[in-house]
Amino acid sequence: MTKRERFEKFLANEPVDRVPVAFFHHFTTEQEWLTGLKDEAAFEKNIEGHRTARAKFDPDVIKIMNDTLMIMPVDTSFVKTPADLRKIQPPMPGSAFFEKSKELTKRVVAIYEGSDAPIYITAFSPCIILRNSISGMDIGTEVAHSKLYSFLEEDPDSVMAALDIIADSVNALNKMLLTECGAEAVYLSVNIQAHYVPDEFYAKYIAPSDKKVLAAANELSRFNMLHICGYHGKSNNLELFKDYDVPVFNWAVHAEGVGLAEGKKLFGGKPVCGGFAQAETIYTGTREEITAEVCKYLDEAGQVGVMLGADCTVPTDIDDERLEWVRQAAIQYAATPRVKL
Repeated sequence: MTKRERFEKFLANEPVDRVPVAFFHHFTTEQEWLTGLKDEAAFEKNIEGHRTARAKFDPDVIKIMNDTLMIMPVDTSFVKTPADLRKIQPPMPGSAFFEKSKELTKRVVAIYEGSDAPIYITAFSPCIILRNSISGMDIGTEVAHSKLYSFLEEDPDSVMAALDIIADSVNALNKMLLTECGAEAVYLSVNIQAHYVPDEFYAKYIAPSDKKVLAAANELSRFNMLHICGYHGKSNNLELFKDYDVPVFNWAVHAEGVGLAEGKKLFGGKPVCGGFAQAETIYTGTREEITAEVCKYLDEAGQVGVMLGADCTVPTDIDDERLEWVRQAAIQYAATPRVKL
């Protein structure tokens, strides 16, 4: 099968010649994240990292890593009360952020010319964007989110209004990148990692903006993916996301303690992606250990509607040859007769 044919079969929960493999990593340091509007060197490094990586591992699934433009900038410096959130003005078409995002996406798509692999853009939920704007990139601790939590307790309607405003901007950005830049689908990162608000708050006040973004994305593409981010082992409540209307689910198998087979049931039998821990065997294991882990995951979940990947981005300095080891192990697994006991 070609990469496209294999992915189409995966998406349709149909048998494949071997499971597709989808690992992603950043191309810049954390200090360079979000600096693309002011640091041209970091912006170029972000783009060129894709070229270097492709030379070593031509991926089954392409995800444009927008490290230096990763989270949409929203000015909340004037926000003193929850009601002030209603006045935020996220970037919109024609802004420097939109134009720079368009440049990055088009240039990375050109790097993958000749590949028939599906191309994802990376997007973040309105809540992650709002949290970053008021608390910075420390997105995994209760302290970082205490301000958002207090705003929700005091005036949830104003927080919801702000999330809705941001959702409109995210939708406009996604539409531009998918209709003008050659990308094909949205990889949407959401989370309630570290449980920064109570579950009932997330379901009532935050989830609607996630779903608004997904609804708009689903009008543009039929293979969007939900990434329930468990970055560096931070857990989520997967139950909060099981009714999200999205074709493919990815979550932190190891952080959540929910394997691929169990997760596939939780998410209504839809295709799933994952398996490997973020920085364990895939990063430090021998080829034999990686092969054994591939067999373990596929023994558990089967090869239909399953794509091998990781809990989140693998380390930036990973040897991309390791990703080829996973692919070769998947090929070997598919070619080896399995005996059911």
